[in-house]
Amino acid sequence: MLQSVLLILGLAALAPWVHRLAGRWSARLYASVGAGLFAYFASLAPRVYASEPIAQRWEWIEALHVAISFRLDGLALVFAFLVTGVGALILLYAGAYMKDHPRVGAFFASLLLFMASMLGLVLADNVVTLFIFWELTSVSSFLLIGFDRQREGARRAAMQALLVTGLGGMALLGGLAMLATAAGSWELHEIAASGGAIRAHALFLPAFALVALGAFTKSAQFPFHFWLPNAMEAPTPVSAYLHSSTMVKAGVYLLARLHPALGGNDVWFHTLTWVGAATFVVGGLLATRETAMKRILAYTTVASLGALVMMLGVGTQAALVAMSAFLVAHALYKGALFLIAGAVDHEAGEKYVDRLGGLRRAMPLTAACAAIAALSMAGVPPTLGFIAKETILEGVAHDTLGWTLLALATLGSTLTVAAAAIVGLRPFFGRPRETPRTAHDPGPEMLAGPFILAALGLIGGLMPALFADSIVSATATTVGGAPIEKHLHLWHGFTLALALSAAALVVGAAIALLAARWRRALAPIGALSRFGPERLYGAGLGALNVLAVSLTGVYQNGRLRRYTTVVFVFTGLLVGASLVRLGALSGLTGLDRVYPFDAIVCMAIIAGAIAAICAKGRLGAVAALGIVGYGVTVLYVVYGAPDLALTLVSVETLTVILFVLVLYHLPRFAIYTSRAARVRDMVIAVSFGAVMCLLTLIAADVQFSPTISEWFVENSVPKGKGRNIVNVILVDFRALDTMGEITVLGVAAIGVHALLKLKPAAASDGGDES
Repeated sequence: MLQSVLLILGLAALAPWVHRLAGRWSARLYASVGAGLFAYFASLAPRVYASEPIAQRWEWIEALHVAISFRLDGLALVFAFLVTGVGALILLYAGAYMKDHPRVGAFFASLLLFMASMLGLVLADNVVTLFIFWELTSVSSFLLIGFDRQREGARRAAMQALLVTGLGGMALLGGLAMLATAAGSWELHEIAASGGAIRAHALFLPAFALVALGAFTKSAQFPFHFWLPNAMEAPTPVSAYLHSSTMVKAGVYLLARLHPALGGNDVWFHTLTWVGAATFVVGGLLATRETAMKRILAYTTVASLGALVMMLGVGTQAALVAMSAFLVAHALYKGALFLIAGAVDHEAGEKYVDRLGGLRRAMPLTAACAAIAALSMAGVPPTLGFIAKETILEGVAHDTLGWTLLALATLGSTLTVAAAAIVGLRPFFGRPRETPRTAHDPGPEMLAGPFILAALGLIGGLMPALFADSIVSATATTVGGAPIEKHLHLWHGFTLALALSAAALVVGAAIALLAARWRRALAPIGALSRFGPERLYGAGLGALNVLAVSLTGVYQNGRLRRYTTVVFVFTGLLVGASLVRLGALSGLTGLDRVYPFDAIVCMAIIAGAIAAICAKGRLGAVAALGIVGYGVTVLYVVYGAPDLALTLVSVETLTVILFVLVLYHLPRFAIYTSRAARVRDMVIAVSFGAVMCLLTLIAADVQFSPTISEWFVENSVPKGKGRNIVNVILVDFRALDTMGEITVLGVAAIGVHALLKLKPAAASDGGDES
């Protein structure tokens, strides 16, 4: 599994050069790699479906419990299928869609980086490993959303997505650390198995709040939903991949992964259920008032993510099966519709549904794929979307949940039906309209993705036992933490869910037919947006910028004195407070080993430092600094380091000489600060020096591992062939360090020599002639 991630990362690093060499064939190469990885994970599916998870683990930072560990179970497998399978179709599509872009090589590099990050995220079994890949998805998403960097809208949307998901990521890091502490393990499968201990722990509530915040921002839950529609500034392949099938489901994945540990209680139920239900309805309402195809699909994605979170909140077996089925169905139909929206814009030159119509004659194959995908999105039989919608309504149709949740789920389904008809059917049916370009079906590379995804949605509905049963059952089993066997059927009989589904179809179709009037009726929502979460985000960002400018004016004013003062004060306060709080000062030892001669030398060093500060002339200050340097040299001699002492004598002598030569030519020695400022600086310097001295003394007594000094003594002669241990360390055991230091000194010497040889430019004789 690690090899799969590394393979894609390697392709990402080489993508620009591969594109230069292979041209349009590069996209086919990347797509074939994605298809090959899909086949690889498919070959592992029988073991996973037989409840035999596949694990890999490499120790990384053992002292901090950080390991590079991966685990393939039912939940990870379905996401691996989405990342690699849908990713392969997107890569093939992008090769044709982006063929004329001058930076297509960089585009593929960023897209492959995201694919590797997302695959690593869903396979990770260590908390730290998961978080690293989590943040990599945010960074790669930032690069892809802002790919058209010359457009301000793209740059703004990329920054918004990065800030919202990045702040959520910081919260997630704290929550995951708390979970690991409560569970006593940093491995996710062990955390999932420690649900009872975690829920009884004092850290449960703060850990849940932070994890939920991270998941809600990533999966665009209300009120953090606004960044996702704005991310439609990205090229269509990015929207189809990141913002429908993979990245936006990362938060859902995390909640599903941690369901056994955090679920099964009122806090989980009420938070996820009602946040998810609100997102389901809000996303549907906002989708039906839009006219741009990608923004409609983006808001319906928000709604669908809300439905997934809602079902995780309900948490019953029926709800988890519904979540698993809808996860697959949504990826199939939404990926197809995004690709179709891009194809319409690419071939017809129009992206607004109210300006499109009758394209079925000019784009018959595209229209067929769009119709199937739209029917699946609306939940019309015999598609997989119909089965998923039925299971969702069945999952909330319980007396214990109340009618409110069922009503919200039905309303969300109704709005989804309307949006599906508006975005998937209206552009291709009805009265033909003129388009900026002569519309026609795209080439096979752009049509393959919509065709395969739509066909799978249809086959999954007609024959759910063919592939949907095994995937759904394995996913639900992993999320539920116990075996769940569920066989999906196209026909469930005459039930309440069927009646509500039919009502949603009828009302949703009516809304689609009266789309213009419906948008006018929803016009007040636009006025309310002035007070919505996006406006709050903008106000908060503006206030943060004002604060940053004011603080920069105070702390970054161009004066070195201010910089060092700020660093010394804050570092000293933080370190000092930590030492006091941890009681480290009480464990300070070794002061009884200070001998009289050592104390005399230290007193001389201190006296030299004070003399340098109080000196009235430059030569006196230089001489006093020399006392400090030579005093340290004496300490090296006393403690058995003659080589270092000789080196320091040479350095100090050369430094004193250079100081004298340079300072002799400077203007008079003057004091430019007031007495109060000098007293302040003295207090800061003495305090900071004392804190650092105490920290050094305490750190000297802390030993995490056996000392290496004895090893150097024992191996200096047999392995280094030398009795001078310091020399052997420098030229044998740490030869690369020494070579690096010599290289730095050599480069510096060359630079100094070049500056000394530099001659002033000859004065101009008289200017340019006209």
